[in-house]
Amino acid sequence: MTDVLGKLTDTLRQRRKADPQESYVAQLHNKGLGKILDKVDEEAAETIEAAKGAEAGGDKTQIANVVRETADLWFHTMVMLDHLGASAQDVLNELERRMGVSGLEEKVRRKAN
Repeated sequence: MTDVLGKLTDTLRQRRKADPQESYVAQLHNKGLGKILDKVDEEAAETIEAAKGAEAGGDKTQIANVVRETADLWFHTMVMLDHLGASAQDVLNELERRMGVSGLEEKVRRKAN
């Protein structure tokens, strides 16, 4: 499953250095973190709305829309991570670190730090 994330990470890194006239990713980086965060916020809202619609109706078209919106959200989140010098692998490492730990226990740990 992580092959796609790795390939996308590499692509994002390459496109970050591209001409902003020719690359959407380069445009986002060129406009700065604020613009990237605006896109993350927009995609998160669209994902939430799609999920609400899917729960209400639950047909395959609505669920496919949730998947598309989630892909947009993940993409823009990965752009954000790259902009900040992090990657999807860093997130996967954090998730792996949390494996086997209760979500409630993890929450307590974060408050202690």
